[in-house]
Amino acid sequence: MNRRLTLPEQILRGFGVVEPGDIDLEAIAWEMGAKVKYRELHGCEARIIGRGDKAIISVDIDAQPRRQRFSVAHELGHWRHHRGRCLICRAEDIGTGRQRSATDPERIADEFASDLLLPRYMLDPMLRGVPRPTMKAVRSIAEAFDASLTATLIKIIETNRYPMMIVCHAMHGGRKWFRASASVPTRWFPRDELDHESSVFSLLYGAGAEEAFPRRVGADAWFDRSEAAHYEVLEQAFALPDQQVCAIITFPDEKMLRER
Repeated sequence: MNRRLTLPEQILRGFGVVEPGDIDLEAIAWEMGAKVKYRELHGCEARIIGRGDKAIISVDIDAQPRRQRFSVAHELGHWRHHRGRCLICRAEDIGTGRQRSATDPERIADEFASDLLLPRYMLDPMLRGVPRPTMKAVRSIAEAFDASLTATLIKIIETNRYPMMIVCHAMHGGRKWFRASASVPTRWFPRDELDHESSVFSLLYGAGAEEAFPRRVGADAWFDRSEAAHYEVLEQAFALPDQQVCAIITFPDEKMLRER
């Protein structure tokens, strides 16, 4: 069945974009009536100010390049959906995995950015050659689209091609957020606190390094359910800025995916 293109994908197709390397955000912004400027910002990561059919998008000049790209795409989402409003976006408003209501302006802008940076009509053919979403595979895709690992993983999760979950923990405050593919039953809700056997624990607290391949761990290291003791999952962790670590959790046992 053919999937209907989202608005950002329609915009890309309208510009004749067929390769990830051809996604020129500043050119797209210009065609949409917005000019992008990189400047020192305080208290926010990006903002857009518009009048009529013209706007200025300001992006923090000190942010990482891929973070800047997502911020530009995020603000274009605001320009398309929330025109007439002056919106100032903090770091925690842009490109996080936190769940928000469907009508939240930041969620709408994030979804627009995700579709603009990682359009499914380009991503899906790539994933057909990826049997398992390892860090090596995800990094390769992120490089192709010039997108962050987090944005790439969230997009892969949204395709529901793999039964998987991404869980993000901070050194202070426990679990920050998680996202799971639709094929993972909701009963598999991750623990608030890290298990000391997890590779995330080792990486977060400085005793370990990022592992080259996923490793098997007892599912009870991640899920506080009695049945978890009977299963294993695959985990692979990677570090993020601001003392945060994420784990890719995949579910190799089909019994875990059965609804009850």
